Amino acid sequence: MRPPAPGARPDRRPGSAPAGPASRGFGDFVRAHGGNGRLVVQPRMGFSDPAAMRAGLAATRAAAARTVGTITLDAHTRVGRLDAAAAALRQGTPLNGYPVVTHPPAVTAQVLDGIRSPGFPVQVRHGSARPVGIFRALAALGLDASEGGPVSYCLPYGRTPLAESVTQWATACELFASLRETGREPHLETFGGCMLGQLCPPSLLVAISVLEALFFLRHGVRSLSVSYAQQGCPEQDTEAIAALRRLCAELLPTDDWHVVVYTYMGVFPETERGARRLLASSAELAVRTGAERLVVKTVAESRRIPTVRENVDALELAAATAETAGRTAPTPLPQPADSPTYQEAAALVHAVLDLHPHLSQALLLAFRRGYLDVPYCLHPDNRGLTRSYIDPAGRLCWAATGNLPISHLVRPRSGTRLTSATLLADLTRVRNHFDAPAPPAVASRAPAGG
Repeated sequence: MRPPAPGARPDRRPGSAPAGPASRGFGDFVRAHGGNGRLVVQPRMGFSDPAAMRAGLAATRAAAARTVGTITLDAHTRVGRLDAAAAALRQGTPLNGYPVVTHPPAVTAQVLDGIRSPGFPVQVRHGSARPVGIFRALAALGLDASEGGPVSYCLPYGRTPLAESVTQWATACELFASLRETGREPHLETFGGCMLGQLCPPSLLVAISVLEALFFLRHGVRSLSVSYAQQGCPEQDTEAIAALRRLCAELLPTDDWHVVVYTYMGVFPETERGARRLLASSAELAVRTGAERLVVKTVAESRRIPTVRENVDALELAAATAETAGRTAPTPLPQPADSPTYQEAAALVHAVLDLHPHLSQALLLAFRRGYLDVPYCLHPDNRGLTRSYIDPAGRLCWAATGNLPISHLVRPRSGTRLTSATLLADLTRVRNHFDAPAPPAVASRAPAGG
């Protein structure tokens, strides 16, 4: 086995726990080092070349931030085209991520050797609706943190039948949960709070994230994180994360969970200045809402896959912004007991849970009946009766609720006319806002958004 690469030093980096007895895993680390004004930051990073992947992890660990590592898988592995991944490796063709199923286990073990530790856990991110083979590879390697979900990694990414995704994810969760027999505590993060990245009203994001967390629990995984993707209105985002946290406290029969915020996942600013302002605003949002972890984006998002240096810069900017925000707002802002987002999300979650005692069946019934229905999602198992729009204040609103069980809570604005022009304006609103020159009086401050 080759010696550790530069950066793979004893785990005494700023913000990390000293090396010592193994913790229970990824979830324990994040909850110990995030929240209450502190923030664990994480890149989206994946390289097909093992040396490059190792260097990326080492650079993440060495960043001036409290970090966790990421291995993002390639597109071929995500959809099960292992023959194409193997052919690319033979031909020396770079992939857009790390093919963990195709690389020999000994190679991946060398990538991680001397870098992954109790003070620097590593999460594998993949995007697969059929993840059993991926989780089998992770379990064999002892990799104990991943993410996704039967809904959120099915509907936006292809045409895999939802029933097949639910079955695959149930098997994958149970396989992953068996890692506990080796002394590890496997951790799964829901991707449900990030459906389509944008134009999905927050109540539906919150509901799907909570339902996927319950799905993971019912299939044996006990350490969880629940996600929410930043949208365009800071006040609405703050309300949504408070609703997510409250619903989890009410419904999850475990204390081993935390909240992860994603920097805006829609059309990203094209200017470096705009991208940095948007990233900073997401770090402020995470601290303001008490989130423990932030998955960042970089200045290169609108153009290409970012370099390791650009990822590290993003991590350090987010960490510095969070540190400043934490000194001024060390605790989450108080929220109304029953915000509109909480009421809608709670209605959605409970309506789904009432459909069937087995959550797998309840999810399928919910989409069949339109109790869950994602706006602008073209998947065959999505009813497609809902629509959304952004109001003048920047809030994501329902234009049509279809069969969602929230008609007693939502009155879509009459006369809302949705056209290709209004849809394009909504899709690019955040990019245009952050790319716009700041007024002279606030030129030194990143705007709150909206």
